[in-house]
Amino acid sequence: MTEKKQILKSASIISLVTIVSRILGYVRDQRITFLLGTSLAANSFVLAYRIPNLFRRLVAEGSMTASFIPVFTTFLREKPKEEVWDFANRLFWTLALLVALITVLGMVFSPAVIHAFTSNSGKNVSWDQAISLNRVIFPYLFFVALAALASGILNCFHVFGLPAATSVFLNLAIIMFSTALVWPYFKDPAVSLAVGWLVGGSLQFLSQVPSLVKKGMRFDFGISFSHPGIQNVARLMLPRFFGIGIGQINLFVDTYFSTASKMPEGSLAALYVADRVMELVLGGYAIAVATAILPMMSHQAAARDFEALKKTLTFSVRIVAFITVPAALGLMILREPIIRVLFQHGQFVAESTRLTARALLYYAIGLPALASVKLIVPAFYSTRDTRTPVMVAGISLMINLVLNIVFLQFLFKRVQNGGPALATAIACFFDFFALFIIFRLRYGALGTMEILRSFSKISLCSGIMGVACWFGNRYTEFAMHSRFLVQLSIFTGLIVGATALYLGLAWIFRCHEIEEVYGIALRRGRDGAAYVES
Repeated sequence: MTEKKQILKSASIISLVTIVSRILGYVRDQRITFLLGTSLAANSFVLAYRIPNLFRRLVAEGSMTASFIPVFTTFLREKPKEEVWDFANRLFWTLALLVALITVLGMVFSPAVIHAFTSNSGKNVSWDQAISLNRVIFPYLFFVALAALASGILNCFHVFGLPAATSVFLNLAIIMFSTALVWPYFKDPAVSLAVGWLVGGSLQFLSQVPSLVKKGMRFDFGISFSHPGIQNVARLMLPRFFGIGIGQINLFVDTYFSTASKMPEGSLAALYVADRVMELVLGGYAIAVATAILPMMSHQAAARDFEALKKTLTFSVRIVAFITVPAALGLMILREPIIRVLFQHGQFVAESTRLTARALLYYAIGLPALASVKLIVPAFYSTRDTRTPVMVAGISLMINLVLNIVFLQFLFKRVQNGGPALATAIACFFDFFALFIIFRLRYGALGTMEILRSFSKISLCSGIMGVACWFGNRYTEFAMHSRFLVQLSIFTGLIVGATALYLGLAWIFRCHEIEEVYGIALRRGRDGAAYVES
C-alpha cells in the first residue's frame, strides 16, 4: 500500500496546486473570450498560440520529459552525484541550443508554418494577424522547454508542488496583460495577450531555478551530443515524440480541419474553448495521477519489479475512471449551461456558446480514454518499450484522419463543427484499448476483472447521476433565464447536487475508489478488524 499512498500524496499535492492554476486558467480563457469572442481575431490568436504550444507538448513536456525521467532516475540510482549533475547540466545547455534554433526558425518561417497548420481555404483565419502573433508567441517555446526539463528533474526528487505551480505564473501574466490597464497600450487586445503569454513562459522557467540550485544544479556551461545520458534520452525521444504526443498530433489535425471552408466562422476558437474545459477536468486529478506515477513506474521498472508496476497501473486506471466517467457524462448533459455560465460574456455571444457546446459534447465522449492514455503510455516507456506505442499511435492517427474526412464530407450536417472533436475521441479509445491489451498480453494479468467491476459500479453511479442532471437541467429551465446571477445559482446547484449524488451513490455501492481518492487510511480486513496503513 506504500506505492498507493505515495501516488495519492503526490497526486493530492499536484491536484491542489493544479486546481488553483485551472481556476486562474479559466479566468485567463474567460478574459480571452471576453476580448476576442469567436471572431476571426480569436481564430488567429488561437492558431498563433497553438503552434508553439504543440511543439511544447511534443518536444518538451511530452517526448523529452518522458524520455529524460527514466534515464535520470537510473543515473540517480547508479551514478555518483558529480556525474548526475554533469548529465543534467549538459542536457540543459544542449536542449537550450536546439530549442533556440527551432524558435528562430519558427519565427523566420512563420508564414509557412501558419499555412501548414490550416486548411487551404483560409476562410476562418486572418493570415497577416496570425503570422505576426505567431512571431510574438513563438519564443514561449524556448522558455517552456527549459521549464519542462526543470520540472522533470524536480519530479525525480519527488518535488511536485512547484513544477505544478509554474502554470500559475503563466496564467497570472496573461490575465494582467488582458486588463484595461495594459492592453490599450498595444495595437489590439490579441497582441497584448500574445506578449502576456511570452512573459508568463519566461516566469515558468525562472521560478524553478532556485529549487534546482538548492538540489545541486550549478548550470555549468557545456554542450554535448556524445554524452551517454543525452544519447539515451535522444534514442528514447524520437519514438516517444510520436507515441506520447498522439493527443497533440490529433490536436493539429483538429486545427487543420476546423479551418475548412465548410466550418462556421469561429470553429477553431470554439474548439479551443471546449478543449480548455476538458483540460480543466483532466488537470484536477487525472493529470495529477499521471504525473505522480511516471517516476514511480520508472523506479519499479528499473528494479525489475513488474508486479508492482502492474498494480500501480491498474490502481491508477481505476482512480482516473472514477473521476473522468461521471465528469464526461456531466459535461455532455450540462454542456450548454457550462459554456453559457463560464464564457458567454463580452464578445462571446449566444452563437459562440452553441458552437462551443457542440464541440464539448463530442470531446467529452473521449475524456476517460484521453485520461487513461496518459497512464498507459508512460507504463510502456518506463519499461524502455518505445516501439509499441509508436505503432499504435500511427494507427490511431490514421483513424483520426479518416474520421475527420468522413465527418467533414459525408456527416457534416449531423456533427457540424464537432467533427474534429468526435474523431479525436474515437481515436483515443482505440489508442487506450489497443495499448492495454498489448500490455496485458506481454506482462500478464493486469487485474482486468477488478477494473471491470469498478467500472461497472462507476458507470451505474454515473448513469443515475446523469439522469438526475438531465431532469434538473430541464425542470429548472436554465435556458429560459437571462440574468447571470440566476443562471449561476442554478448551475452551481446542479453541479453541487450532481457531485453529492454521485459520491453518495459511490458510497452506497461500495466503490473502493471513493476511499482511495480521498486518501482514507482506515480499512477493514475480512475478519472485520481495522488496521491503519503506515
